[in-house]
Amino acid sequence: MAYETILLEKKDGIATITLNRPEVLNAFTPKMGEELVDAFRKVKEDKETKVLILTGAGRAFCSGADIRGFNEQVERHKRGEGGREPEGTEFDTTMPLTMANFPKPLIAAINGPAVGIGFTLTLPCDLRLASEKARLGAVFTRVGLVPEFSSSYLLPKIVGLGKALELVLTARIIEAHEAKEIGLVNKVVPANKLMDETLEMAQRMAKGASVALKWAKRALHHGAGATMLQAIQYENFAQAHCAETFDHEEATKAFLEKREPRFQGK
Repeated sequence: MAYETILLEKKDGIATITLNRPEVLNAFTPKMGEELVDAFRKVKEDKETKVLILTGAGRAFCSGADIRGFNEQVERHKRGEGGREPEGTEFDTTMPLTMANFPKPLIAAINGPAVGIGFTLTLPCDLRLASEKARLGAVFTRVGLVPEFSSSYLLPKIVGLGKALELVLTARIIEAHEAKEIGLVNKVVPANKLMDETLEMAQRMAKGASVALKWAKRALHHGAGATMLQAIQYENFAQAHCAETFDHEEATKAFLEKREPRFQGK
């Protein structure tokens, strides 16, 4: 699939998906959604890729949905041709789960404005690094809509229910440093250092065993909604699986031989 609205690059075990409509601040379109679904599927299946970065081209991460698409949808509805389907598109319904359950670490490098769908697109990511120039906002009520892309579930978990309600009901756009203060982003860095910092973090992750990375991520997500006993049981299950892998054996040998491990993802 040749992409029109995104870029997909892979290097040294790290894949980068870039929203690529810089002339309109990477405004989101249905086509972009289709291409993101395809790109995530490709990265998931690529055994060489251990970490995925999601970012935007130019001076924005994503400025929200392309308003022209909204207008076309309204006009279709007025002509009796139907509006947005209640169950949503494949992107609406499956992509949040695909991202949240992605078997590899997923980092959002928020290089500029991230509002509307640009804001909610960052929430299923494991980590969010923001440029000092980033601005984030759940601005849905300004256009007569409600939060989407699983944000009603994820945002309260990330910042707490009270702060989530404040952000959504006021539709306020916040600065990067405030986003850091409330736990919405993990780190704020100078704009010219964002990708360097993100790649450095991704490289540290990529040094780990991919099977262990996958199960560690699963265990933390499971534990966040589990009882303590359930978390322990899941950890024991995951640990038993990882203990039987080649990579665990290789790591122990490498430690004893005082060398770097050569993981094979199995």
